[in-house]
Parts: sequence; structure tokens; C-alpha cells
Amino acid sequence: MIREYTGNGDRLDVLLSANGELSRSRAAALIKDGCVRVGERIELKPSHKTEPGVCVIVTLPEIKPAKAEAQDIPLEILYQDEHLAVVVKPCGMVVHPAAGNDDGTLVNALLFHLDSLSGIGGEMRPGIVHRLDKDTSGLMLVAKDDVTHAALSQQLSDRQMEKHYRAIVFGRMKEPDGVIEKPIGRSKTDRKKMAVDENGRWAKTEWKVLKEYPDRTLLDVHIITGRTHQIRVHMASIGHPVLGDPLYGHKRMPDAPRLMLHAYSLEFTHPATGERMRFTAPCPFCDEP
Repeated sequence: MIREYTGNGDRLDVLLSANGELSRSRAAALIKDGCVRVGERIELKPSHKTEPGVCVIVTLPEIKPAKAEAQDIPLEILYQDEHLAVVVKPCGMVVHPAAGNDDGTLVNALLFHLDSLSGIGGEMRPGIVHRLDKDTSGLMLVAKDDVTHAALSQQLSDRQMEKHYRAIVFGRMKEPDGVIEKPIGRSKTDRKKMAVDENGRWAKTEWKVLKEYPDRTLLDVHIITGRTHQIRVHMASIGHPVLGDPLYGHKRMPDAPRLMLHAYSLEFTHPATGERMRFTAPCPFCDEP
């Protein structure tokens, strides 16, 4: 894959990362690997100052998808039948293999413990109907066949699946409950983050106070939509970021041993039986039953 840029006097790595398509570190790695041509020659220095108007060509190497392999990783399985399974993902576990996380993921564990997985997600994401961030623990629904996967994905799309989280947030809330309805999109200043953005996708979060502490509050959080980092972005937007959040928190927050966010309950309709099913996973950082 080829990308073309026009020099403007900036450092080469800065030029290549300016539009957000590449991170600066990724741009620097491509330069050092000989993938960047400035004018008529290969340039190997990220610090090279580009001349205004010079043609810069980047050849992006083909990305080979990681192939997930079964690994004997401990996994708590709350329920399974021939169509689906409900599992508890621990904090710190990545959901599926990707660059930098070739193994040790939830998918690797699923391939070992379950007899089958749907193929809709491809080699890297078999059976994965929805995702959780690496440092969020809790319930995940897994499809064992493609028909079940498609039906569960449709429930998600139609908002017929109900998901509640436990979150400990900074500070004390002024009201016993509330609703946050703000669109979310990719941050324009940091491509690793999401942000409230009027041009983003509609997102809605409902919250309710469960317990108050001097400098923090335990919430039940019900997400109506499922945007990336939704709870973390929405809570930070009203001045109550999730404790332990390195992306959306701030220095005034008290220390926390982990991201204090847990997928607590999950309710859905079984595609094969039509039965409405509900599961809960005890919150590992809450002092409630």
C-alpha cells in the first residue's frame, strides 16, 4: 500500500503522522525500516527535515493477520450449550490477538476450552460478539456458530441486549441517578482516545448511585449504546472519571489498583430457544454482595 505526502519543512516523522493515519512512533519505525522515499532516495532518519514541496512516498508493508491458537489459560465459564457461552474476562486480558498481543488473549483461551466457535469474526476474533477493554473485567457473550452469532449481533444492534456495569468514579455525585447523552468520536488530538464530539456517533449512558465514599462513588452503569470507551468518556465528561483510568483520568484522583470498571450483568434472548437469560458476575473491587 502506497501513501504520498508533500514536504512542508517539518521533521519526516511529524509529517507522516500529522493526519492521524500513522502514530509518530509507527512513522519513525517505517522510516528506519527503509519504507520511506524522499524525492529520489530512501531516507532512514525520522528527524530529517523535509523540503517544502518535495514528494514523500511511504510503502506500507502488508499486515498479516495473527492466527489465534488454543492455549490452556484458566477461564471462568458461567454457562455454555451447543450454541453459545457466557464467560468472565479477567482484568488485564486482551480479547483477541492483534499486533503486540499475539497470544494470552481471551480468544486463545476460548479455542482451548470450547468445542467450537463461530467463524464470523475471522481467524482473529472467532466467536466474539462484543468486546471489553483490556483492563475492564466481567461478562462476555460468545457464539459457537454463525447463525447464533448473527442473531446475537442483531440483538446488540437493536438494543435488545441489556448490559450493566459496576464503576467506581472520582468524587461524589450531586444526584442519585442521571443520564448522559453525548455523541462520541475519535479524539482529534490523540488517536488512542475517544472524545465527546458533536460530529460523533450518538451515545447514551444511564447511571445510578449504589454507595458513596468520601472521595469516590460506586455506580451501577447501564449502557444504551456500545461505543468504544463509552462509560469512560461519558463519566469523564461530567467530571467523574473512572478511578484507575490512565487515558481519561487526572492527577487529582486517588490511586486505584486497576481500572475500576466491571461488566456486572448481561441479559439477552437465546436465539435458539427464545428464552430470556440473565447472568451476573460479582464485582471484584466492590464491597457489595
